[in-house]
Amino acid sequence: MKRQLPRIGELTELMQFKKPELDGRKRRLDAALTIGDLRAIAKRRTPAAAFDYTDGAADGELSLHRARQAFEDVELHPDILRPAAHVDTSTTVLGGPSALPFGIAPTGFTRLMQTEGETAGASAAGAAGIPFTLSTLGTTTIEDVTAANPTGRNWFQLYVMRQRELSYGLVERAAAAGYDTLMFTVDTPIAGARLRDKRNGFSIPPQLSVKTIANAIPRPWWWFDFLTTPKLEFASFSTTGGTVGELLNAAMDPTISYDDLDVIRGMWPGKLVVKGVQNVADAVRLIDGGVDGIVLSNHGGRQLDRAPVPFHLLPQVVREVGKDATVMVDTGIMHGSDIVASIALGAKFTLIGRAYLYGLMAGGRQGVDRTIAILRGEIERTMTLLGVSSLEELEPRHVTQLTRLTPLGGAPAAAERTAR
Repeated sequence: MKRQLPRIGELTELMQFKKPELDGRKRRLDAALTIGDLRAIAKRRTPAAAFDYTDGAADGELSLHRARQAFEDVELHPDILRPAAHVDTSTTVLGGPSALPFGIAPTGFTRLMQTEGETAGASAAGAAGIPFTLSTLGTTTIEDVTAANPTGRNWFQLYVMRQRELSYGLVERAAAAGYDTLMFTVDTPIAGARLRDKRNGFSIPPQLSVKTIANAIPRPWWWFDFLTTPKLEFASFSTTGGTVGELLNAAMDPTISYDDLDVIRGMWPGKLVVKGVQNVADAVRLIDGGVDGIVLSNHGGRQLDRAPVPFHLLPQVVREVGKDATVMVDTGIMHGSDIVASIALGAKFTLIGRAYLYGLMAGGRQGVDRTIAILRGEIERTMTLLGVSSLEELEPRHVTQLTRLTPLGGAPAAAERTAR
């Protein structure tokens, strides 16, 4: 090949310098290409106790690990020569629209992760056209969430507590504030063994100690935000003090039953969903009993470790309750393809928890916007590569759940291991 001296004009064409981004928050969020990237930013910027409360699970954290592994063990089957130039990610769930097949799950003590808390989550969800769910243990009031998301869809997650009047009062307030769905949560009669919290000495509110001060030194912005913003307000508790487990155990009632579900059903004028379903029999009983939907969930692995993997349960539950029933799923979702696979196997909708909180910790409201944008892009790309233009075109044939854990006997298998 004949060589020549570089030409100045050609060098000029190659020398393209990107304009520097002076906004540090925007710069770090723009560099985040995955939910894992947002998690890494969140870990750098958040004190260990608050980050581990979000990131951790119960006991050995096997339920969380298995839930994420289940999504990684998915094989997707694309169709070729099927144009999908324009992808429609919108859906209808529980009588209303959602621009994407996921909403924001209820998370407790959210302003401890980052001071904008539920306000950031609700306003970002409203802007994206997806539902936002406020937890009973949220740190923003029912009414303030409505103010942050006045025209969007707000859902309320309910714990039935020892003091039933507290729970009933929350139901009435949520109805008065225009929430359209109540998410009755049944998997928290007591707190799970969240060992990271115990090892970190994590309490509500955070207590200053030698350990926490040392951990705070490289993260002064978090403490500045925490100490210069309004005192935490809980949706249900007027006082705080103690570990998360102690607060939960003092408030929750291990005697809740179907009678409590009937009472709440009689009070609530909107859609009623039961969250925390972990076997087929309970799913069938609830759907046959007339609830508007169920969420297959093991509480993000934060309650009973070694609980069934919700994504593994999904095909069998859908087969038993019927494809028209509103079956939703959460736990372990970290990529848009996880959501696509869930919809293909029959879920009507999905919920994200940690993925949302990683974005919140990484950059407040802008970080939540970034979480939603990342998942939206991954959903659209996955659907295009599969050759489907709408969520309705997704079918079980698009997904194989690869086998990793196989029951050997004893109790009936909690999950259908393959979708084909």
